[in-house]
Amino acid sequence: MSIKKGYFTYILRCSDNSLYTGWTTDIENRVKFHNKGKGAKYTLPRRPVYLVYFEEHVSQSVAQKREWEIKQLSKKEKEKLIIARKKVKQSKKTT
Repeated sequence: MSIKKGYFTYILRCSDNSLYTGWTTDIENRVKFHNKGKGAKYTLPRRPVYLVYFEEHVSQSVAQKREWEIKQLSKKEKEKLIIARKKVKQSKKTT
C-alpha cells in the first residue's frame, strides 16, 4: 500500500467477516496498529483485519462525520459500498 497522509474514513474486514469502520490521519499505520492489537477493542479478538474500503476527506470533522454515517448503515449496505468502490477501481484500470 502507499497511501499519503490525510483524513480518511475506512472499513476493515475482520477475521470473522464482520466490518469495522473508523477514521484516521495515517491509514497504513492504523491498519498495522489494529493488527498488532493496539487498535479498537472491537478488532482485538477479530484479527487479522484487512482494509477493504477508504475515502479521503478535507478535514478531521468531515472524516468523523462520514464515519458516523457509515456506522449507521446495515452490513448489507456497507458491503454494497465496498463492491461499488471495487467496481470503480476496476473500471479505472481498464481505461
